[in-house]
Amino acid sequence: MPEISDLVIERACSGDRRAFDEIYRAHSGMVYNVAFRMTGHLEIAGEITQDVFMAVFRKLVQFRGQSKLKTWIYRITVNTALNFRRKESVEKEHLRAYAVEKKILEPTVASQPDHEAFDRVQELMMVLPPEQRVCMLLRSIEQLSYQEIADVLEININTVRTRLKRARESLFAKLRGGTHEV
Repeated sequence: MPEISDLVIERACSGDRRAFDEIYRAHSGMVYNVAFRMTGHLEIAGEITQDVFMAVFRKLVQFRGQSKLKTWIYRITVNTALNFRRKESVEKEHLRAYAVEKKILEPTVASQPDHEAFDRVQELMMVLPPEQRVCMLLRSIEQLSYQEIADVLEININTVRTRLKRARESLFAKLRGGTHEV
């Protein structure tokens, strides 16, 4: 994904709808994927994506270029997803129960091993605490460097390393059937 130029950002700040659409097209997939990986729910990821771009639209004039636009949008996405999870914990439990019920009632398709693997990875990711999950997501799925993760989350790079190490240990223990604390 090519980086958005400063000219496009300036045009979007001054109300140019096409420029903002260019920003949206360049980053909406990433935002949706991060939101989905953090929440585990397609519908919630869609809502978060909408919230993120509403925030980007409102706050774009505050963007000072001290980081890449992509990093700034990652930060908004992560914060929005974490806030959403905190605010909507009761609704999340209802959605999770619905998803479990729906999965039980729907026939399984044996010819989709990739789907099963994806579900297993998503299930494993959901057992991690949010701060570890987001680090794993940004590193493993989004392939950001440790420094980029530190920039997005506004934390020390050593904190990123520690969270990733703990997350990996927890996931390996879970895969081995252990009861490693997360």
